[in-house]
Amino acid sequence: MSSSSLRIPARLPGLRRPGRPDWLSPKVLRTEVLAGLVVALALIPEAISFSIIAGVDPAIGLFASFTMAVVIAFTGGRPAMISAATGAVALVIAPLNRQHGLGYLVAAVILAGVFQIVLGALGVAKLMRFIPRSVMVGFVNSLAILVFMAQVPELLGVPWAVYPLLAGGLALMVFFPKATKAVPAPLVSIVALTAITVAAGIAVPTVGDKGALPSALPVPGLPDVPFTLDTLTLIAPYALAMAFVGLMESLMTAKLVDEITDTRSSKTRESIGQGVANIVTGFFGGMGGCAMIGQTMINVKVSGARTRLSTFLAGVFLMVLCIVFGPVVSDIPMAALVAVMVVVCFATFDWHSIAPKTLKRMPAGEILVMAVTVVCVVLSHNLAVGVVVGSVTAMVIFAKRVAHLANVTSVLDPDGGQVVYCVTGELFFASSNDLVEQFDYAGDPGRVVIDLSAAHVWDASSVAALDAIEHRYAQRGKSVEITGLNGPSARLHGTLSGGLAAGG
Repeated sequence: MSSSSLRIPARLPGLRRPGRPDWLSPKVLRTEVLAGLVVALALIPEAISFSIIAGVDPAIGLFASFTMAVVIAFTGGRPAMISAATGAVALVIAPLNRQHGLGYLVAAVILAGVFQIVLGALGVAKLMRFIPRSVMVGFVNSLAILVFMAQVPELLGVPWAVYPLLAGGLALMVFFPKATKAVPAPLVSIVALTAITVAAGIAVPTVGDKGALPSALPVPGLPDVPFTLDTLTLIAPYALAMAFVGLMESLMTAKLVDEITDTRSSKTRESIGQGVANIVTGFFGGMGGCAMIGQTMINVKVSGARTRLSTFLAGVFLMVLCIVFGPVVSDIPMAALVAVMVVVCFATFDWHSIAPKTLKRMPAGEILVMAVTVVCVVLSHNLAVGVVVGSVTAMVIFAKRVAHLANVTSVLDPDGGQVVYCVTGELFFASSNDLVEQFDYAGDPGRVVIDLSAAHVWDASSVAALDAIEHRYAQRGKSVEITGLNGPSARLHGTLSGGLAAGG
C-alpha cells in the first residue's frame, strides 16, 4: 500500500484543531463578544442600584462589577457565569458601611475573599450535594420572582411613554430571534429603544438618572482603617457572613448553569476564584460581589455564551461604556433594560415545576420544600436564608419518612427457649427512638437474639437504643445476643456500646 493512501487530511469536517480554543471560531467569537456587551449594559443600572443599597457611591458598585467579572473570568470554575456586585452582598455589608464607613467595608470585602479561599480549600463546595432538587427548583423560581419584583419600581409613577416602550422591547425580545439569532435580541432591543427615545426626544427615566458614571479606572490601594486586632474583630462577622452568602449564591448559580449547558464545572475552583476576585475587588476599592443569576441567564440562556471570554468582556465593556461612552449609556431608557430583565425572569422560572400535571405527580413533601424555599427567599430577600431553611425542611421530611422504615419481626423457637428478632432498615436517631418499644421484655424467654443482618447502624442514638434493649432484658435476668452486624455497624457498636444507654 502506498504512503499516499495513508495520508490523513489536515482537518476532518466537524473537528477543530487540537489545542485551538473554542472562542477562536468566528461564530463563537461573535456570540461571546455580543453577549458580553449585552451583559455589560444590563450590569450598569444593577450595580448602581446595589451601590445605593450598600450606601456607597455608584462608582464603587461599578468598579466592583468590573474587577469581579475580569478576575473571575480567569480564576472561576464555571465558564460563562457572570460575577459582579450583588444585592445579597450589599445587604450584608450595608450596616458596616453605615456605622463605620467605606474603609471598613473594603477591609471586610478583602477578609471575606480570604475566608472564601479557605472555605474552598476545605471543600465547602462538596456541601452542594446535600441540597435537594426541590430546593434548587425553589431557588431558581424565587430568584426569578425577586428579579421581577426589582423591576416593578421602574414601572410605577413614571411617564406613560414608558409602557409602550416596554411593550416594544418585549416584542423585539420575543420575535426578533425568530428572524435571526446572529445578534442577541436584548442588544437589538436596547439599541432600538434608545434610538427612538433620543430621536423623538421622549422624556422617560434613563440610566443616567440612577447616578453618575465613573470617568476613570479604579486605582489599587489599601483600605483606610487601622490595622489592629480591634479592626479585625469588628469586620470578621460581616466578612464571614458575606463569604457564606456569596459562596452559596455562586455555587447554586454554577449548578444551575451546569444543568442548562449540560456540562460540569469545578465548584472548588469556583469557591477559591470567588475569594481571589473579592480580594482584588477590595484592593481596588470595590464593594465585593458574587455570581449574578440574572446577568448569567442573559449571558448563557438568552445570548448563548459558553466561554470565559464573554465574562471577561462583560467587565471590560462595562468600564469602556462608563468611561468612553458615558453620555450615550446615560441616555439608555430604563424601559429597555426592564424589558430585558422581564424576559430573563420568564426564561429563568421553572414553569414545569408548577404545572398541574407535575404537582399531581410530585410528593407533597417535595412541593412543601419548594414552596418554603420560595417564600423564605421572597420574604427575606436573602437567597441564603431560603436555601438553608429549604434544605433543613427537606432533611426533616426525609428523616420523618425513613424513620418508619425500620421494621422488627420476631420468631419463637418451637421449644420456647429462644426468640429471634429480625430488624430490617436504617437505624439512626429518628428510627431508633421507636426501636426500644418493639420488644416484649416481660413475655420473651430467657434467651433473645437480635439479628441485624438486614439493618445498618448509623449513629450513637442507635447504639444507645441497642444498649437500652440489652439493659431492660438484663433487669429481668435474660440474655441478649446481637448478630449480623456489618463491618461499619460492628465497629461503631464496638466503640460506643456500654456507656450510652441509661443504666448501661
